[in-house]
Amino acid sequence: MPCMKSRHRRIPYATALLLTLILCLVPVRAADTLPAQLSDEEFWKLVSTMSEPDGSFISDNYVSNERSYQDVFEDLVKGHQPSSAYIGVGPEQNFTYILALKPKIAFIVDIRRQNLIEHLMYKALFELSADRAEFLSRLFSRPPPRDLDRSASIGTLLDALSPPPPNLETFDKNLEAIENQLIKVHGFSLTSTDRASLQKVYVAFSAGGPSLTYNGPVAPPGVMPGFGEIVRLTARDGINRGFLANEANYKWIRELQKKNLLIPVVGDFAGPRALKAVGEYLNSHAATVSAFYTSNVEQYLFQNNVWKGFYGNVGTLPINSNSVFVRGVIVSPNGEYSPSPVLPFTSHYETGLFSISELVQEFRKGNVLAYNDIVSHRL
Repeated sequence: MPCMKSRHRRIPYATALLLTLILCLVPVRAADTLPAQLSDEEFWKLVSTMSEPDGSFISDNYVSNERSYQDVFEDLVKGHQPSSAYIGVGPEQNFTYILALKPKIAFIVDIRRQNLIEHLMYKALFELSADRAEFLSRLFSRPPPRDLDRSASIGTLLDALSPPPPNLETFDKNLEAIENQLIKVHGFSLTSTDRASLQKVYVAFSAGGPSLTYNGPVAPPGVMPGFGEIVRLTARDGINRGFLANEANYKWIRELQKKNLLIPVVGDFAGPRALKAVGEYLNSHAATVSAFYTSNVEQYLFQNNVWKGFYGNVGTLPINSNSVFVRGVIVSPNGEYSPSPVLPFTSHYETGLFSISELVQEFRKGNVLAYNDIVSHRL
């Protein structure tokens, strides 16, 4: 009897010890500790300390030029919400990808400081504008449409806004309001060069109106989609899920902006600081990158032979098996991916999702040698 009693005491202890050992061996990632809001000082410190020196690109990239960007919206939502963090590049298309994921924080990393300034312009306009009609009126320096239902479709809003030419008095008033919001209200330290860049960007939006394209207000129509065409686009199912499609979408992005949780950073993807700094910040908060929108930047990285630096940087980001690249890829007539167009009008552009974790694994094994190697992991 004493032996059996002793045995019954030891079994639970052994089981508990075994469970403890198992738990110690299994990696457990803590729940993220990302802030619900950043102060102006915290926001500007991240912008300033993460950013690299201004770089250059072949275009001003005022607006997106990708007509297929909404095609991945539904797949982005599946398996990627709730989302910790988002990283992107370029202008306004990021707002729609952010809307799909609803991350707690978003970083826009672009080699051009002008893109940072454009996102600060957007930030001010979101904060100053209670609804889409006000936002569009300020963005294009046009009088706000009168007697129009504010819940109207984005097409109806743009049609009501487009005819009047930009008004110089309205432009000056709005530019002053944008600068005041950024400099006086938020206390951001914009240099004279930054303010000149802000004026340049705002002139382009005012001069081009809803027809403003990737290349600027004087680009020929049709080749590149204008802002008005882009925000009217739908996914393959005919539904527009863009950030201006309805008031609810607009207000979600507006709230993220008001909380200082959409952070623009100047950075070369293959550079020494920006992406690594974003990764350090996210790792320090136990956050995970749900999606990284790279557009077609990787094509240029391979052309300039700096791609190894980028994938080394990506390897420092906190990811999981669901983390994806959102890439724009050129597809040849036979369905293969190409780093450049295949004869005029015989190839087309697609937006697709690609596994980040698989890419990192293949890169570390030495299996990434050319651009085509990185697009072989499409989901």
